[in-house]
Amino acid sequence: MDNVEYLDNLNAPQREAVMHTEGPALVIAGAGSGKTRVLTMRIAHLLDKGVRPWNILALTFTNKAAREMKERIARIVGDEKAGQLWMGTFHSIFARILRIEAEATGFAPTFSIYDTTDSKSLVRSIIKEMHLDDKEYKPSLVLGAISAAKNDLIMPAAYAHSTALTERDKASRRPKTAEIYMRYMRECRKANAMDFDDLLLYTNVLFRDRPDVLEKYQDRFRYVLVDEYQDTNMSQYLIVKKLVEKHRNLCVVGDDAQSIYSFRGAKIENILNFRNDYADYRLFKLEQNYRSTQNIVNVANGIIAHNRGQIQKTVFSENDEGSKVRVFRTASDFDEAMTVINDINRLRRNCGYAFSDFAILYRTNAQSRAFEDELRKCNMPYRIVGGQAFYQRKEIKDTLAYMRVAVNPNDSEALRRIINYPARGIGAGTVDKLTAAAAAADTSLWNVMAGGASLAQCGLNGPTTAKIARFCALCASMAAATRQLSAYEFAADVVSRSGIMQELAKGKDDGQEGKERIENVNELLNSIKDFTDTRIETGQPATIADYLEEVSLVTDLDSADNGDPNHITLMTIHSSKGLEFKNVYIVGVEEDIFPGQISATDPRAIEEERRLFYVAVTRAETNATISYTQSRFQYGKRVTCRPSRFVAELDERFVEMPGDRFATAARTQFRRPDDSARAFSFSRPDRTPAAPQRLRPVAKAATPPDTGRDQAGLCSVGAMVMHERFGQGIVRAIDGTGADTKLTIEFVSAGTKHLLVKFARLKLL
Repeated sequence: MDNVEYLDNLNAPQREAVMHTEGPALVIAGAGSGKTRVLTMRIAHLLDKGVRPWNILALTFTNKAAREMKERIARIVGDEKAGQLWMGTFHSIFARILRIEAEATGFAPTFSIYDTTDSKSLVRSIIKEMHLDDKEYKPSLVLGAISAAKNDLIMPAAYAHSTALTERDKASRRPKTAEIYMRYMRECRKANAMDFDDLLLYTNVLFRDRPDVLEKYQDRFRYVLVDEYQDTNMSQYLIVKKLVEKHRNLCVVGDDAQSIYSFRGAKIENILNFRNDYADYRLFKLEQNYRSTQNIVNVANGIIAHNRGQIQKTVFSENDEGSKVRVFRTASDFDEAMTVINDINRLRRNCGYAFSDFAILYRTNAQSRAFEDELRKCNMPYRIVGGQAFYQRKEIKDTLAYMRVAVNPNDSEALRRIINYPARGIGAGTVDKLTAAAAAADTSLWNVMAGGASLAQCGLNGPTTAKIARFCALCASMAAATRQLSAYEFAADVVSRSGIMQELAKGKDDGQEGKERIENVNELLNSIKDFTDTRIETGQPATIADYLEEVSLVTDLDSADNGDPNHITLMTIHSSKGLEFKNVYIVGVEEDIFPGQISATDPRAIEEERRLFYVAVTRAETNATISYTQSRFQYGKRVTCRPSRFVAELDERFVEMPGDRFATAARTQFRRPDDSARAFSFSRPDRTPAAPQRLRPVAKAATPPDTGRDQAGLCSVGAMVMHERFGQGIVRAIDGTGADTKLTIEFVSAGTKHLLVKFARLKLL
C-alpha cells in the first residue's frame, strides 16, 4: 500500500490504537465502539509498515470473526498477503501447531478432535466400565470437572493428589472423578484424539517441555493480537504470555463489562490485571458507541456503574436521543409472551420494521416456550439460536464418523458409532467384548478388530468374526482412498459404499423427518464440494483430512442460518453477544431467574449477572424493552415472581416504567388485541434530565384468590378483572346463571376469551 487512506475513517482513539504498534497495548472497547475495525486496521497498518504477514498472529473466539477480519484486510492489502496471516480461533491455530509438532507431543498428525458429544460418549463408556451409577456420575457433570481441570492446566495425576479437588468430589458424591479423568486421557491417547480443551492443554505442555519449539514460534509471531481478551481462560492466557515473552508486541482488545463466560473458564482477571503483567503497557479506550441511541447507552452505563470490579470508562453516543428504554410488567409468563408479540406487531405496523429487526433475549433456554407458542399462534416466522446444530444431527455425525475412521482408524468413538450402522450384525454385546479386550491389552479398539486371529480370544464365533473382518476391509479400503481422492470425491464414495443413503431411503416414507435426513446428507456433500472447489481454486490442500479439521473446529458461537433471513430471533443473552438488532426485548427479568437463585448470595456472581444484563441492553440499536412478570409456571405449578434487583437499579431519567396498565386500558376501551400493547401508560420522553432517582423493588404480587369469592361483583358488564394467565381484562357480556355462568372477557393482551366463572380463577379489581 502506498498510502494510509484506511486510517481516514477512524476516530482519534481508534487511530491511536491502530498506529501504536510496538510494545504491549490494552484496548478497552465499549459495546458498539468499533473494536473489529481497530483490530483489522491495526493488522493492515502493520503490513503497510513492512511486517511480513506470517509474523502476525491474530487470535479470535469464533471462526466467523476471523473470517470477517481476514476479508476486510484482503480488501485493503490484497488476497495474497491476507492469506499468509496466521489468523483464526485459539483452537484452530493451536491445532495447526500441534499437527506440525505432533512428533513432540506423542500424537500422530492425523489425530481426531472430539466434540462435546464424542467426549460425553467416552465418559459414559468409562462410567459404565467402572460400574458406577450414572445418576450420580452424570457424564455432563464429570466432563465439566475434567474440562475445568484442563483449563487450569491440572493433569490427572495432579488432580488425584489435590486435596481440595478430591474433597469437593467426595462432597458431590463423585469420589471416582479423578480415576475417570485418568482413564479418559488414556483412552484419548489410544484413540489418537484430542478434545477442545486438549488443544490448549497440550500446546502449553509443548511450550513447557520444548523450549526450542517455543522459541521457534516466538520468532515467527513477532506481533500477537487477541480479540475478546476478557473471555480468555487460564490456559489461553498462559499460551499468549509465553509467545510474547521475546518481542512483547501484544495487543489485546476487549471489554471487561462484557465478561460473561466464567462458566466456560473465562477469567476476568486476565484483562483487569493486564497492567500488572505488562507494566509498560499503553491503554486505549474506545468509548463512542456507534450502534445504539443515547438513551440506550445511558441506561447501559447506569447498569454497569453498580459493579465495582471494572476498568472505568464513559461510553457515549452521538446518535439520536431515541425513545426511552421501556419496562413492561405483566401478569403471567403467558401474558408476557402475548404482550411482547403484540408490541412487535405494533412496531412492524407503525414503523415498517421487518421480522429480522427483532430479537427476544432470555436468561435460560426454557423461557423460550411461551414465546414460541405465541409466535406459532400468530403465524410469525422465528428462529431459535442454540437449537440442534447442523453438525450435531445424527445422520451428519454418522456420515462424518466414517470419514473420521478412514483418516484415523484409532478413533474409537467414531468406530463405535459406525460399527453396526447400517446394521451388519455386530451387536452391542460384541462391541462390549471388543472394548474389554482393547482395555485388557491397553490398545485401541481398531487394533483388536483388525488383529484377525485375536478375535477368537474375545469369545466371538466364526460368523461374527467374518462380519468384523468385512467391516475392517471396508474401512481399510476407505483409508486408502483418502490418499487418492479429493475431499468431495472421497465423501461421495463414502456415502455410496457405507450404505448410509440406502438406509436413510428406507425411512423416507416415514414422513418429513425421513426426507430431511436425506436432504441433510446431500447438504453435507454440497458443503464438502464447496470446500473442495474453494481449496483447489486457492491452491490449498483439499483432502478429507483438511475438511474434517475445519468442521471439527466449528463452535457453538458460529451458528449459521441457511433459511429465510426474515425472522424474529429468540436466543439466550449469552448467545447474543457480538450481535445487534434494531429492537430487543429482554424478558423474564425477575429474581431467581435473572439473576439466578444460585448467584443471589455471591457478590462476584452478581457482578457477572449484571454484566450479562449490560450485554443484553447493548444489543439494541433503536428500541430496548425489559419485561418481568408477576407469576409464572415453574416445576408444574404457578409461583409468584418479583422484579429483578436490576430493574430497581435502572436510572429513571432514561426509562419508562410501567404505570397503571389496567386504568389506561379502561380509559382507551381496550383497543383491538393486535394493538393492545398501546395500553401501556408511558409518558412522553422528557428532554430535560430529571434528578437522578432509583426505583424501589416492587412488592410481590398477591396470589389470586379462590374462585367464587367475588363472584357477585364479577357478574356485571364492565367489571374489571385479573386472570392469572391472561392478565387484566374487562367483562363484556354474561351468559347463563349460577354455576354455569359464562363470561365474555376482553383482555388487554390475550384478546377476547369466554370463561366459566367456576373455573376461571378471576380476581375482581
